[in-house]
Amino acid sequence: MSTLAIFVWLLNIVVDTTGHIAFKYAAVTESESELLRWKSMLSSLPLWVGIFCFCLEFMLWLVLLSMLPLSLGILLSGFNTVAIMIAGRLIFKEMLDPLRIIGITFITVGVALVGGYA
Repeated sequence: MSTLAIFVWLLNIVVDTTGHIAFKYAAVTESESELLRWKSMLSSLPLWVGIFCFCLEFMLWLVLLSMLPLSLGILLSGFNTVAIMIAGRLIFKEMLDPLRIIGITFITVGVALVGGYA
């Protein structure tokens, strides 16, 4: 895998994770009613940051797929899940039970094997 492909892949992970974290920040808004909660979410900066990140992530994904076979790109995209789970733990103090930790480990080892031999 070329240096440019690795850079685009890592940038894709960062942008995707940032988008998910921004959406989570927007979603934890509390209001008196569901309608007011949705109005608050739709006018919040984190929601629009998340939308921007997902649009940028879409473009980065297309760039990555232009450099890699789809089968490799899909395998490498598994690390996005790991990054999002770790960010959720660090930022929102979400629980990572032993089964999720085992899953993260398997994904990380798989991505390392696939990326190392690509």
